[in-house]
Amino acid sequence: MARQNMLQLLHVAALCLLLFLPSLCCENLVCHFSPILEKDKMVEPTVTECPPKQVCFEGVGRYGNYSALSARGCMLQDQCSKKVYIRLKGTVYIMSYSCCDWPHCNSCVAVRPLLATVTLAAVAALTSRLS
Repeated sequence: MARQNMLQLLHVAALCLLLFLPSLCCENLVCHFSPILEKDKMVEPTVTECPPKQVCFEGVGRYGNYSALSARGCMLQDQCSKKVYIRLKGTVYIMSYSCCDWPHCNSCVAVRPLLATVTLAAVAALTSRLS
């Protein structure tokens, strides 16, 4: 019985290590990247490692009051608060950026609570078996 409890405890420790290891082992930030696209176009973001001293961003391109473009990636912190005018297919959009500085922070908003819930449920299930 004690051997089984020890194995379950090792599983919990391994899960925690796998979740936190990427942020501990490297100094560069890991973010999601997707190019500037129209909002109705979907593309699977890729995971990328930012160059030193860069942070993750989520960008929104507006045409008037209409949010028409989106992008994700890495940029220098001092560029985050700037608005940039870009031309795409003959239309000028105003890109604004929101930045964050922890791993995968610019992933899909709906995924963050799901990941936290799944992680907590897995840890709770494994620790409940220990008692």
